[in-house]
Amino acid sequence: MRGAPRSGKVRTATAADVDTLFDIRTSVRENYMARAELAAIGVTPASVSAILQGSGRAWIAWLERQAVAFSMADAARATVFAMFVRPDFEGRGLGRRLLTEAERWLFAQGCREIWLTTGTDAIRAQGFYRHLGWTETGLAENGEIRFVKRHG
Repeated sequence: MRGAPRSGKVRTATAADVDTLFDIRTSVRENYMARAELAAIGVTPASVSAILQGSGRAWIAWLERQAVAFSMADAARATVFAMFVRPDFEGRGLGRRLLTEAERWLFAQGCREIWLTTGTDAIRAQGFYRHLGWTETGLAENGEIRFVKRHG
């Protein structure tokens, strides 16, 4: 059933949650990558743990006693660099809640302008970001679409 989250909870992730983050990340249909593909670009449990213990933070959404979505941000780079929702839990407002957490945190860290990228074929994600006030600024160096949001 789609609609507002029922009994949903969002909490800050810790290094102990890294396997859960990878489980969610590899469950998606859009922008899917297997663990081996992620490792090939440097996204490993060790690198994610290092980010969480450094300038980054992640949030996990729980619904129906299951970790179903997460977002990650890095204040040193002023970016939201990950946001994924398990397919069976899409459309329940969890992505919006997680993105809002990341935005608030980045702005509270002193970032005046934050950014993110998404694939050129990720049409749903592009609409989602635009709907939430993000502005497309062109292509990033990696060929993905770059969005920005300014504080205030």
